[in-house]
Amino acid sequence: MSTLKVISTNKAPAALGPYSQAIVANGFVFASGQIPIDPQTGSIIGDDVQKQMEQAITNLSNVLQEANSSLSQVVKTTVFLKDMNDFDAINEVYKKFFGDARPARACVEVARLPKDVKVEIEGVAVVNK
Repeated sequence: MSTLKVISTNKAPAALGPYSQAIVANGFVFASGQIPIDPQTGSIIGDDVQKQMEQAITNLSNVLQEANSSLSQVVKTTVFLKDMNDFDAINEVYKKFFGDARPARACVEVARLPKDVKVEIEGVAVVNK
């Protein structure tokens, strides 16, 4: 029987609803979607999709660190875009953060995201032993 561990850090925005920033179970961390909110100010970072992607991935990284994992341990991400025309722009940022540790990924265009941001990213990662 697995034990679930709730992950919470002030280095990423608090959940906007009745969910956790992440849950650790069976050696994996399941991180909720992160949007480009500055956790210190609660403000949306910029109007540029690349700046928003940088903040969203930084928030994801901070949640993973709290769970004893990291971006290099990510096995799967899902990226939600407000406009699929931003695909190439977010890929540039994505490559900077993930380098050669290229996890499996889905990327979809959605009608609307929380706080009307341009991008959201969620991930599943292996927890360090």
